[in-house]
Amino acid sequence: MRAGPLGGARKGWPVLSLVLAILLAVATAVIAWHLRGSVPLWLLAAGAILAFLGLVVLFGLMAGIVHVGPGDRGVAFFSGLMDAMGDACVVTDARGRAVYGNAAYLKLVSAAGLARLVGIENLYAGYPDLSQHIYRLSQSVRERRAAVEEVRLMAGSSAAGAKANEPVWIRISVSPIETEGGEGYSLWRHQDITSDRGKQESAFAHLQYIINYLDQAPAGFFSADADGRIAYINATLAEWLGLDLEATTGGALRLRDVVSEAGEKLLTRIASSGEATLTEFFDIDLRARDGKTVPVRIIHRTGHDQDGRLQPSRSLVLPQAAKGTEGADTQLWEARLSRFFNIAPMGIAELDGQGIIRNANLAFIGLSPQAKRGVALESLVAPQQRAQLREALAAVSGVGARSTHVDVSIISDPPRSVQLIISGHSEKDASYLVFAHDTTENKSLEVQLAQGQKMQAIGQLAGGVAHDFNNVLTAIIGFSDLLLAKHRPTDPAFADIMNIKQNANRAANLVRQLLAFSRRQTLRPELLSLTDVISDLGNLLGRLLGEKVELKVVHGRDLGMVKVDVNQFEQVVINLAVNARDAMPNGGTLTVRTSNASISAQQSVDLQSMPPGDYVLCEVQDTGTGIPKEILDKIWEPFFSTKDVGKGTGLGLSTVYGIIKQTGGFVFCDSVVGKGTVFRIYLPRHQPSQAAVEDGKAERPEAKRADHTGKGTVLLVEDEDAVRAFASRALASRGYTVLEAASGEAALAIVADKGDEISLVISDVVMPEMDGPTLLKELRKRGITIKVIFISGYAEDAFEKNLEGEEDFAFLPKPFSLKQLAEAVKDVMGS
Repeated sequence: MRAGPLGGARKGWPVLSLVLAILLAVATAVIAWHLRGSVPLWLLAAGAILAFLGLVVLFGLMAGIVHVGPGDRGVAFFSGLMDAMGDACVVTDARGRAVYGNAAYLKLVSAAGLARLVGIENLYAGYPDLSQHIYRLSQSVRERRAAVEEVRLMAGSSAAGAKANEPVWIRISVSPIETEGGEGYSLWRHQDITSDRGKQESAFAHLQYIINYLDQAPAGFFSADADGRIAYINATLAEWLGLDLEATTGGALRLRDVVSEAGEKLLTRIASSGEATLTEFFDIDLRARDGKTVPVRIIHRTGHDQDGRLQPSRSLVLPQAAKGTEGADTQLWEARLSRFFNIAPMGIAELDGQGIIRNANLAFIGLSPQAKRGVALESLVAPQQRAQLREALAAVSGVGARSTHVDVSIISDPPRSVQLIISGHSEKDASYLVFAHDTTENKSLEVQLAQGQKMQAIGQLAGGVAHDFNNVLTAIIGFSDLLLAKHRPTDPAFADIMNIKQNANRAANLVRQLLAFSRRQTLRPELLSLTDVISDLGNLLGRLLGEKVELKVVHGRDLGMVKVDVNQFEQVVINLAVNARDAMPNGGTLTVRTSNASISAQQSVDLQSMPPGDYVLCEVQDTGTGIPKEILDKIWEPFFSTKDVGKGTGLGLSTVYGIIKQTGGFVFCDSVVGKGTVFRIYLPRHQPSQAAVEDGKAERPEAKRADHTGKGTVLLVEDEDAVRAFASRALASRGYTVLEAASGEAALAIVADKGDEISLVISDVVMPEMDGPTLLKELRKRGITIKVIFISGYAEDAFEKNLEGEEDFAFLPKPFSLKQLAEAVKDVMGS
């Protein structure tokens, strides 16, 4: 009944063998015919018989029917290997016919009363309970994939070898056999797993027995993982909390459902300590389903196995004594004190005489990942401050020692600033109590406040200097224009005067930068898209950067609109680009990137309390040398520069800071030495109205008219004699009649006397006794509607807010030239 391996047949060439046999037979007959007279008849008969036997052997060898050599030993080895497996195995072909079965399978077939070798499908054909299992296995055979099915057979099943009164469990598996010809053979295995199943059922029954006793224990018990999911809770604890035991399975119940947030942290923080096992106990309140609190004491054990895998907790829950019973008051106060200790917002730790942490509450543990029981307190502190901590501990040791405090930096990511208040706890065992107050946020606010105050003070100083300096520059530039008007370009003095004016203009540019930093310059904001601004700047930036630096511009999609002075913002980008070029002497890449950004409340804290909202972000990033951390906070200060003498004024970044701040935006800098720097500019996003869009589409006015002459009477109010003298001569040279006043009061007197003759008032903004805005309000109170031009070194916004909505005035910033003054007067007077 046993067949050879895979049918026992070898591959041969039967057709070729038959042809060769016929040819040999014909050749033998021809030879015998020719030799019939010279060879005896018996010799021919013997030769014919031997030839016939040779042909049979040759045909058998070539056809694979006759086997010679180690072939039979291979069959014996294969059969012995299959028998040694112990399990009943049968091999079937692509049609499901059994072609081989080992001894164990033949015994199984014989026990089933079958006289021939059959496959497992036929072996269990009379068992309806197995039909579905056999069908799935047969389906996997057709799909050429392995499959396994476990089946329980009732008692008396002869095919499975079951005893009379005992059911059996069998495992049937099938695997495809890969052969060179791809005939589609499959190996079926039949295993009796009754013994293994019996052991499993016995272990499960024992486990159920243990769980039943654990459920009915007089104490509560639960097990939770590090994520706060309760994997098991016994019936006693579920009853205390009013929970349905069925609803607590499958991880549906979490720690936060039965304890407070602080309690959850207490029960999960120990899991991250890194120790193999750790046991702690604490008193907390559990929360029942009806909202009532259940005071308990929890003995909590958790940790990691030898491979470092976190294991679920084992937590024993003991009820506190009922109120009114013996010892209840003592336990109640102990429990309350323990809860206060654990949930206190200030970190509290108890140290032994060597400074080792014996106990700590949740707030203290949260200061650092290394903060846990058994760790020296000084190991949590920055190395350079450990000696200071040891001195503080020594200072409070001994009889009658008072508490002391020390400010340290705790090692964490990021580091935290903490004030430690240390006091002697027990003279008997020389222990200490440490109270930790986290001052990280306060320190950050102090640094920001100090930086803001410093920048504000520098800005006020810069603004004051700029105002006074603008008056001087106005006179220098103005009188230079007057002199140039009297000299021809061929005159020797013409070049000297022009040199004076050019240097005065250079000084005026420095003053404008100071005003930008102090946020006192005049801005002309308009709604626009940064995509258009940066696209227009592309060619200019390419020329500024040179051939060594590659410029990359990445425009954000659907970029929001911003309200900025386009000229000032272009100056910001140019300043940053020039600094980036200087930081990449050997070449590199400058990337200008724009995008929309929404800042949440949490992010606003990280970004130095930038208000939450919608912004447009412009990033200017280089791959240069970077900025060292120790000078990163000083880069915004005016006249601070890391460049060599003569290669920069130190006003570039301070101008960037002032322009962005005055625009209502925020600018931040991140830098890594050796890798590069990125400046991030956040500008408030604006939703433009239809009118603003139309205004934005309108073309800008053409260049001003070349004719700057005019007529009319102009009242010039200026307290600086030099500026007043220049402006008076300049206007007079253009055909205007000029009345001069050194103060606001003098101007009002002139208006009262010659008000009907005056066509225009030109007034300085900052003057003693009565300033320009006050003069304008007095004129309007008296019903005088004379047109007004304000001149000042301060920003227009600095005084416009004091005019109570009055917009009937023009503004000319100092310093101005003769041409600029004449143009302003011509435009306002319209003559």
